[in-house]
Amino acid sequence: MPSSSINIGNKNNTLPISTRKKTIAHSTGSLPEIGGGGGGGYFNKHYRLHHRWQVPIDGCYVICRRTISLLICIRPRKNKINCILTVLMLIMVIVMFMKYLHMIRLNNEMPTDEDHIVIRRQILSETNTDYAQESNIWRNPVSDEHHGCIDRLTNETRNRSAPTNGYILVQANGGLNQMKMGISDMVAIAKLMDATLVLPTLDHKSFWTDPSDFKDIFDVKHFKTTLQDDIDIVESLPSHLAEVEPHQKDPISWSKPSYYQGEILSLLKQHKVVNFLHTDSRLANNDIPDSIQKIRCRTMYEALKGINKINELARKLVSRLKQNNDHYLALHLRYEKDILAFTGCTHDLSQKEADEITSLRYSVKHWKVKKIKSTQKREQGNCPMTPREAAIFLQAMGFPSSTKIYIVAGEIYGEHGLDEFKEKYMNVYTHSTLATEDELKPFKDLQNQLAALDYALALASDVFVYTYDGNMAKAICGHRMFKGFRKTIYPHKRKFVKMLDELDNGRLTWDEFALQVKKVHANRTSRPRRRLGGVKPKREENFYANPYPGCICENR
Repeated sequence: MPSSSINIGNKNNTLPISTRKKTIAHSTGSLPEIGGGGGGGYFNKHYRLHHRWQVPIDGCYVICRRTISLLICIRPRKNKINCILTVLMLIMVIVMFMKYLHMIRLNNEMPTDEDHIVIRRQILSETNTDYAQESNIWRNPVSDEHHGCIDRLTNETRNRSAPTNGYILVQANGGLNQMKMGISDMVAIAKLMDATLVLPTLDHKSFWTDPSDFKDIFDVKHFKTTLQDDIDIVESLPSHLAEVEPHQKDPISWSKPSYYQGEILSLLKQHKVVNFLHTDSRLANNDIPDSIQKIRCRTMYEALKGINKINELARKLVSRLKQNNDHYLALHLRYEKDILAFTGCTHDLSQKEADEITSLRYSVKHWKVKKIKSTQKREQGNCPMTPREAAIFLQAMGFPSSTKIYIVAGEIYGEHGLDEFKEKYMNVYTHSTLATEDELKPFKDLQNQLAALDYALALASDVFVYTYDGNMAKAICGHRMFKGFRKTIYPHKRKFVKMLDELDNGRLTWDEFALQVKKVHANRTSRPRRRLGGVKPKREENFYANPYPGCICENR
């Protein structure tokens, strides 16, 4: 049973992480401290490529000429002064020639990649390790004057005396965060149709089969109060409609407001009660009025507040991680059985384990894709990182081995679990190891409630890193942006696995690898940037992963 005191682990910050692979003959130490910038600019790069040997050739020619002159001057009856001058000039040419050879050697040792201002600043900051850790690793991205803004205008407040157009029943589907996004969409849709929302019901048939209802996870009173000026919310249908057969409807995914204010509103007025069977991704990411976007964020970030037992335990665990003013990193390591089976990713698994998750994929009917090439999927960057890959990524980014890391995930799949990760990072915690047995007893076998607990700890972390772009990663990323652009790092997995394979095969040294990883991820943080559109709604950036524009404003 863990106590409330957390000990700092081993501070040795060296690789390699032992693996089941053969040992590679290359350096795997930490990124070295470098005292100066890359220097040289375009001229040095151009000179190295096109004139590297011109001066040595000229120097040899001069030396030969002067040597012949020296031999001639030694002959009798020649001017002794001319001889002395020749000797001095010869010495000077030799000295200059040696200096130039030294300069060539130094230039060859310098990286020839294109200068990148972010990397140069990062290298300079690492001349002081303590400074780098405190002001670089943990520093939030620059957000200028961007900030979350979801206040409603006076004319956006609902008229409580106006009659409702009907009642919406909502069957939220998926895991916890998928359901939260769906519920937030349904609140916005109710506003679009001037409808009354019946308190949503949660999915009990997903992979986790959690029996928790809405009131078991979310504060119902707070939910209704926060949204009372947007829509009307009731806990059940009124008595005169209790016996009415609801009209079953599966709304079209990624629909615009016009769809709900047209076709769906007509059905609602006709039947009075409409039951939405699915809620995930039923409202488009873009081309939505700001007032409606703000309702989505108001629901997601304020109304869907956890109940007291979740919030209280979350505060205790955050306090334990932050004791002595320590920082901690939350890692969404989605290396779990269900996502591996869904994606078909088997990298670093044994043949027995790979067969097991393949069998699970074939047994789930609504997972349409059955034949998956794991290697190809990994190379495309569509697999969750393995524990080993995640540890190497964090080290390359500069996080020391003493970093406190909270794993935001369920049970890590595979015989070796977190073993390889812990070989590098010893201060690793989960809700199971950070909380006491008695504290976790009320949450036993309630995966959605535990997911709500993990969400709270990820939101409060100093840095959040996710290794798979799932619903939880999207939700936390967007929420952290809304709360002040708290640092979030999202790996470029396609480029990372390519660099890692080159490291493992000896084609990159550790220093080269670490520098490339930092360069690729210099701007892959939760800095302010406008949401990306796309030709198809599914290709657009998810609204909840980046609520700007819509719920984030910029004061000029």
